[in-house]
Amino acid sequence: MTGRSIRGAVAATLATVLSLTAAACSQPGGSDGSRSGSGAGESAVVGIAYEPDSLSPLLGYGKDGNSKIFDGLLALDAHMKLRPALAAALPEVSDDGLTYTYKLRQGVKFSDGKPFGAKDVVFTYRTILDEKTNNASRTELDAVKSVAATGDETVVFTLKYPYAPFAQRTVLPIAPEHVAGRQDVNTGAFTTHPIGTGPYVLTKWSKGEKLSFRANPDYWGGAPKVKQFTMAIIKDDDIRATRLRSGELDGAVLPPNLAKGFARGNGMRTYAATTYDYRTVTLPTHNKVAGDTAIRRALDVAVDRKAMVDSILNGEGRPAYGPVPTDSEWFAKGTERTHDLPAAKKILDDAGWKPGEDGIRTKDGVRAAFPLWYLTGDKLRQDHALAYASDAKKAGIDITTEAGTWEVIEPRMKQDAVLAGGGSPADPDFDQYTLLKSSLAGDGFNNMAWYDNDAVDQALEAGRRSGDTAARKAAYDTVQRELVKNPGYTFLTHIDHLYVVKDRFGALTTQVEPHDHGLASGPWWNVEDWTPKK
Repeated sequence: MTGRSIRGAVAATLATVLSLTAAACSQPGGSDGSRSGSGAGESAVVGIAYEPDSLSPLLGYGKDGNSKIFDGLLALDAHMKLRPALAAALPEVSDDGLTYTYKLRQGVKFSDGKPFGAKDVVFTYRTILDEKTNNASRTELDAVKSVAATGDETVVFTLKYPYAPFAQRTVLPIAPEHVAGRQDVNTGAFTTHPIGTGPYVLTKWSKGEKLSFRANPDYWGGAPKVKQFTMAIIKDDDIRATRLRSGELDGAVLPPNLAKGFARGNGMRTYAATTYDYRTVTLPTHNKVAGDTAIRRALDVAVDRKAMVDSILNGEGRPAYGPVPTDSEWFAKGTERTHDLPAAKKILDDAGWKPGEDGIRTKDGVRAAFPLWYLTGDKLRQDHALAYASDAKKAGIDITTEAGTWEVIEPRMKQDAVLAGGGSPADPDFDQYTLLKSSLAGDGFNNMAWYDNDAVDQALEAGRRSGDTAARKAAYDTVQRELVKNPGYTFLTHIDHLYVVKDRFGALTTQVEPHDHGLASGPWWNVEDWTPKK
């Protein structure tokens, strides 16, 4: 989550004069050949909110697919169905679910002209599984016992247990052994100057400003018609909207209140992508107030989720009661929480949290107060944080909202609450394990709340290790019901992602999206297939 495995650092709020300067001076185009302002027939410039820490898949980049630089063994189509990519076909799976055999596509080359082969697949997975590699997502491959090549054309994965969603894990991008294998995996040049088999080649990464790409003319899937592609990193929502409106951008991800300003008919189209992306408040176990079960349960019913969807998201989203959206087959029916302020007050009264003269509750000399951090420049998080604090105040809990970058927030996460985000549409294990597993507390942005619940830990392991769909559903139902009893997070909303793109690219599509969006998701998830109008 954001804690995301690929997290975006958001800059400090800019004063008006600095905002105008940034909009004027930080053009997305440049001498590397990517043209700004666009209108240029074979180029596209899109505005995104976040930037990766690294461009190496060995460190987590592109692990959920859609990297423009790399390919995985498999990929996800517009309907989120697995399709072959570097593999020539979907894997052959043994009857016991412990062996996955992939036949590789032949004739594929990396962008430096060297051939792709089985050794690159083996190198990639073995390197990620190596404890010396700084990949926070390593636990996602916990089921892998071994990976081996059979000649140049076949790769065989042997699992420790029948991990049902394993094939979905193999959208992970493949790195070239002949380049990345000759460097320090954590600090080598490959982390910022990657070489892959994908439809685009990175030409320049100006950190904090843009990622520039050119089409790979030898791409195995066919040379893209969009020859120059630039992702302009614009962390402030208002500036991103301004630059789209001025014509500097061809498209951008925008929050609902800004996206609605681009009406159809002005040469733009708005795309809404259904997502698993949630906004949640971490309630750190180590905070005397936020870690108190009564405070957590009270906040869970004091918050008015529907009002947040209506007022903050302009209806572009749904109330969230946990990491699983209510329309998912994995959602545990009956775990919805109704906004009920009297119930919240009763929970606190019964637990000994009594209102003081100022209306704020105390217990054993401890005041019901704690800070809540959100990312500067992210208006959706800011609005969620302010609404949450307002709802909490009505129940007698004093929450002070604070803005900061991840560099400021991360050291405080053990004690302070954070307005965070997360969500993955692939499988419940993909998000819930890293979000809630007690053993991952303190591991970067995993389990940001330091949540510790034995029943949840056991259910997460059962869901991960069982190959039976009914048993897995029961396990994840247990997780969701335990979060009602002791919610280490207050889940607020699931957010639909909104994008505005110029009409000249025709009618585009979106996928069901994870928390991370803009970088690998959005209407440009398949930009290599676009046919721009001249």
